[in-house]
Amino acid sequence: MKAFGRFVFLGTFSLFLFGCTGPPIPQEVKQAEILEHDLWGIGGPLYAPQEYQRYKSALRKAKDDLIRENSKFFFFRDYGYVQAELKELLEEGERLRIGIQKQKSSRASDVERQIATGQVKIEKLRRLASLINEGYLARKNLTKAELSLTEAELLRKRGEFDSAQERLNSLNGYLRNARDTLAPMLTRYTDHTQIAKWRRWVEETVSESRHRRNIAIVVSKIDRRLILYRNGNLVKTYPIAIGRNGSSLKLHAGDHATPEGEYRIVKKLPRSKYYKALLINYPNAEDKRRFISAKVRGGIPRSVGIGGLVEIHGGGKDGMTYGCIALDNDHMGEIFAMVDVGTRVTIVGSTDYENNISSALNGL
Repeated sequence: MKAFGRFVFLGTFSLFLFGCTGPPIPQEVKQAEILEHDLWGIGGPLYAPQEYQRYKSALRKAKDDLIRENSKFFFFRDYGYVQAELKELLEEGERLRIGIQKQKSSRASDVERQIATGQVKIEKLRRLASLINEGYLARKNLTKAELSLTEAELLRKRGEFDSAQERLNSLNGYLRNARDTLAPMLTRYTDHTQIAKWRRWVEETVSESRHRRNIAIVVSKIDRRLILYRNGNLVKTYPIAIGRNGSSLKLHAGDHATPEGEYRIVKKLPRSKYYKALLINYPNAEDKRRFISAKVRGGIPRSVGIGGLVEIHGGGKDGMTYGCIALDNDHMGEIFAMVDVGTRVTIVGSTDYENNISSALNGL
């Protein structure tokens, strides 16, 4: 009877203490649920999928344990071990939160760095494209690259780093295409052997002018300049236009390239389609050898000829030509009055090892 009395007393005391619901449910349950939602919100399934899934599984087990305890008669419920599980889970969740935030910060920094690098590369390629007439060939890819960069920046600001990375991958592809398009024209201006050859032509031209005490013309395609020498001394420099594909080496008719080599004026035309004109002896012997070699290699179609009628003429320096060298009419008039048939005309790509193109290519 005494034992029964104690049982009744404890039962009555428990009812008074806990009501009919038993001991209070651990507050860590709600905290763990809030933390799970936070982990999902900061990208747990993306940045730490396995750890996030383990957290969810542990939370589900703790809830199941809680349900199992709640199914017991209130007097026999024990939430202590559930509470211990939840405390351990909360500690693990906080560590996971910190790890995810570090990953996100690292991804954000990486994407931001790639965006900055992409912007620099676009600007460099735009600059390179502006230095040669063939730059128009890369314009489409550069425009697509700029669009991809803008989209990547918007996605970065929204924290969508995977999508931003996809746009950056597209950006890099467009930049590679633009660079590959320009490379055949650009590499010639970084080749020291080629530049040394151009320099030798110019030195021979100036030396001849000095020795024969006459006028000579040098054309630098990369600088868009015609330089007039008298008695080996620089007299004047004129801005010019060259062929639509003028930065490239002329190989055949219709390629819109401006030739390179050592030429002579063979005819003075006081009236031409483009004001006055000076006809040079393109193709010379070296041009013909190059043309035949290219045909043998299959680099030129059989039906295409070598071309000719390359002139220095008026018509303006601000456009593009079919391969000739164009000046403003007043400048053309000055040169026309000073030169004679037989005047030497040397056309080169560049005479500077550190020219605009070689400088702009650094970092690409």
